[in-house]
Amino acid sequence: MKVEFAPINIPLARRIQSVAVIQWLFSFLLQAQCCWGVFIILLLGNYWFIPVLYALWLYLDWETPQTGGRRSKWVRNWTIWKYFTDYFPIHLIKTSDLDPSHNYLFGYHPHGILAAGAFGNFCTEYTGFKELFPGFTPYLHILPVWFGCPFFRDYVLSTGLVSASKKSLSHVLNNDRGGNIAVIVIGGAEESLDAYPGSLTLNILKRRGFIKMALKNGAHLVPIFSFGENELFKQVANPEGSWLRTLQERLRKAVGFTLPLFHARGIFQYSFGLMPYRKSIHTVVGKPITVKQNLNPTLEEIEQLHQTYLRELSKLFEEHKDKYGIPDHESLIFK
Repeated sequence: MKVEFAPINIPLARRIQSVAVIQWLFSFLLQAQCCWGVFIILLLGNYWFIPVLYALWLYLDWETPQTGGRRSKWVRNWTIWKYFTDYFPIHLIKTSDLDPSHNYLFGYHPHGILAAGAFGNFCTEYTGFKELFPGFTPYLHILPVWFGCPFFRDYVLSTGLVSASKKSLSHVLNNDRGGNIAVIVIGGAEESLDAYPGSLTLNILKRRGFIKMALKNGAHLVPIFSFGENELFKQVANPEGSWLRTLQERLRKAVGFTLPLFHARGIFQYSFGLMPYRKSIHTVVGKPITVKQNLNPTLEEIEQLHQTYLRELSKLFEEHKDKYGIPDHESLIFK
């Protein structure tokens, strides 16, 4: 295979952008494992009292990811995140004003491999969220398992990430003053297995939990489509029924998440590696769907709102696909 090396005279800003993305990749692929390693080494060594004290802190702080988290303005404003969002770059586009006296549930699509657009838009301050949605606080919800990892949990909490548990969602959406936005990547790990360049397949037909949460909390629903999210990586072929897909599905059912076998470019060459391609991400926030609170919604009411959400998501995609290079004959595929 011919290797295409990067030019030597690349501007310094682009080099720093690459470093920022490397840091992000490390954080979400290896940092949790490294934190566990440090924790165990300290526990077995002369500094055993540090993990013991931390375990006590963890016990006392266990509910924080489910009660709004513990974000840090300092961390969210790290300059490295500016370089991270500029690498692709990531853009946030608003199509409708939102009322800060209400709470909203944003449905983010598609998941992609690592949901880079979701992190860049809602866990950093460099894509203009505050200017576009003044008076709102975004909370990006992820799998609860990550908050059981020592040290790592404190890092992800500082960026504004919180648990995707029902308790956590209810806490965010029940703010009496309004102004809270719960962001959920609807397709989850299952959808990441279909994250190929050009793919428009969304895993959503059987996902109604977010609809029920919106109804029970009276939170308005807002569909989001992030054009370019699936273009960042390539993935080893894993058609349904293949041994690889079967293994990935079993892992997902066992631990709640799975790992797509992805690849893209390298640091100093463009032919292979785990660095994402420099593909623009345009995250388009749709119009809100008004939801009236219903503490005990029926299956019929949930289904009706689910169908409304699917129609609005399709409409959002169709209205904007031409701007971002999607052929006119292409449409979303729901499964």
